[in-house]
Amino acid sequence: MIPENQNAPTFRNYRWVICGLLFFSTTVNYMDRQVIGYLKDYVFCAPAAQGGFGWSTTDFGHLTAFFTGVYAGFTLAAGWIIDKIGTKLGLALSLIAWSVFGIANAFVGSLITAHIAIRSLFAAGEAGNFPASIKTVAEWFPKRERALATAIFNAGSNTGAMVAAIFVPWCLIQFGNQLGWKLAFILTGASGFLWLIFWFWLYDPPNKQARLSKAEYDYIHVDDESAVDQPIGDKAAKVSWWKLFRYRQLWAFFAGKFMTDGIWWFYLFWLPDYLFKQFHMTKQQIMLPTFIVFGVAIVGSIYGGSIPMTLIKRGMAVYQARMTTMLIIALFPLAVLLTQYFGNVDRFGSTAAVLAVAMICIGATAHQAWSANLFTTVSDMFPKKTVGSVTGIGTTAGGIGGVLVQLLPGLFTDRFRATSQTVYLIMFCLCGFSYLIAWAIMKALVPRHQPITDL
Repeated sequence: MIPENQNAPTFRNYRWVICGLLFFSTTVNYMDRQVIGYLKDYVFCAPAAQGGFGWSTTDFGHLTAFFTGVYAGFTLAAGWIIDKIGTKLGLALSLIAWSVFGIANAFVGSLITAHIAIRSLFAAGEAGNFPASIKTVAEWFPKRERALATAIFNAGSNTGAMVAAIFVPWCLIQFGNQLGWKLAFILTGASGFLWLIFWFWLYDPPNKQARLSKAEYDYIHVDDESAVDQPIGDKAAKVSWWKLFRYRQLWAFFAGKFMTDGIWWFYLFWLPDYLFKQFHMTKQQIMLPTFIVFGVAIVGSIYGGSIPMTLIKRGMAVYQARMTTMLIIALFPLAVLLTQYFGNVDRFGSTAAVLAVAMICIGATAHQAWSANLFTTVSDMFPKKTVGSVTGIGTTAGGIGGVLVQLLPGLFTDRFRATSQTVYLIMFCLCGFSYLIAWAIMKALVPRHQPITDL
């Protein structure tokens, strides 16, 4: 129950304040994460004679792969820890860790091994953001609104990437490569501590939140289905972590994340490289197209999250609405198969870059819409007390897939230096088909809505 006899004023839609906090946390998370993508061709892989580090593309692939791998491994543990200590403390500790190590990246020089070590610790901190956020949505929103709430906070990943697209090149231009890359790490890392003030001030779980009205509290729990899904506090009852692997519902989420998370990692870390290699863009020129890609994807994320709510209001069952929406969304990434066709400068001249970026916009937008709905399948099927653990397991699967995707373009580019267009054609084919394959596997594992009631 919500606290009684409190003097604090109540609000009609306080759950959306919580959603806003999650949005800004995810914005900071992805802004910090995206810094290295814009440093690759102008600092990390630039020749030492030009003031760069002299890394190979494979070296950069190893950096992103280690980050992704450690992120995957620690997300597995982070979900379990957050289910035990609660979302308020769990997300705060996660942000403190990734902010500290994000700043530390500015002080390790040019050694690839040092950057890998610090970026791995940074990844361990970032691992808590999504398990904590998805668990918070499960606690604060009824099922009919969870996809939209997830879509809104997940849009922070695009906003963070957009900020990085402008801020990191600006740092390099304004302060020069030697100082600019350090300031990019320091200033983005420090921004998280401002968010922390608002998190401790405004957040408590629903049953402890004095600002929450009784009417909204009842609405949040209006469609809880069973005793195991009833209102809980910030900490969960003990559930055997390994017991979760007995359920096909977990494997469906596992497969969906494994097949598709790596595609977003590819857009994050390799889009600047693609624009540099394919169209020879400078630091100044690369800012606008990357900003546009991640900006357009915000629209897809929020609209994609609203589709199931529309279908549910028209009488469709929750899981059916979710899977129907995801099937429709899975068709749109096929557009990226045309990226290299439209990106042919000899054929389309100065409009080639515009057309290629447009195809990538469709793919990135579809991914965010897919991701918002995929995350919500966890709270559709699992009791709230296990949402953090299940999300962590699935995000680990996504990280494993992401490691593979990060390694491929680096290895291919160094092996086929004269045919980078072919390398990216292969990668865009992977980006195009992954979602339909993932949907088919998920549907085969869980053909009908089967909420878990024995945990």
